[in-house]
Amino acid sequence: MTTLTEQRLAFTFANTTEPTQYDEWTFYRSQFNAACGGTKAVDFICVDDDQVWLIEVKDYRQHRRTKIVDLGDEIAGKVRDSLAGLVAASCNAHDAEEKRLAKQALRRSRCRVVLHLEQPRNPSRLFPTSVNPDNLRLKLKQRLKAVDAHPKVVDQYSLTADMPWTVTGIAQ
Repeated sequence: MTTLTEQRLAFTFANTTEPTQYDEWTFYRSQFNAACGGTKAVDFICVDDDQVWLIEVKDYRQHRRTKIVDLGDEIAGKVRDSLAGLVAASCNAHDAEEKRLAKQALRRSRCRVVLHLEQPRNPSRLFPTSVNPDNLRLKLKQRLKAVDAHPKVVDQYSLTADMPWTVTGIAQ
């Protein structure tokens, strides 16, 4: 099993998968992002059976969202840029493992998009629920239908059975 961390969350992936922290790739940071004048990236890419998962993590349990850009638009842009980055990495990455993983991801017949969204379990005036997951899911369906007609918005308590990972909170 492989465990990757993002913010205060630990994602533990099944042994049958190949997960990677895409936004930390040398190719993304040194080649692709620099050449394209600034791109965005999803947090994780997970190659599983015959599908590739693009996973973005947002944790608003302690700090509210302050960005002005719409969250649905932000995620759609990250998915678009990450897919373009995978294509470029499959041809031009200097790191052999990154190049291999990009090729593996692109060989899959299905692309899945997941927004892992953590919000306060008990909203209050100080920490209200920032985002309505149902509205966000609908917006992602509209924006990403060519990539994944059924994107998911989940938290650590609502992962679905087809997701080959678990998530646990990390204490500070």
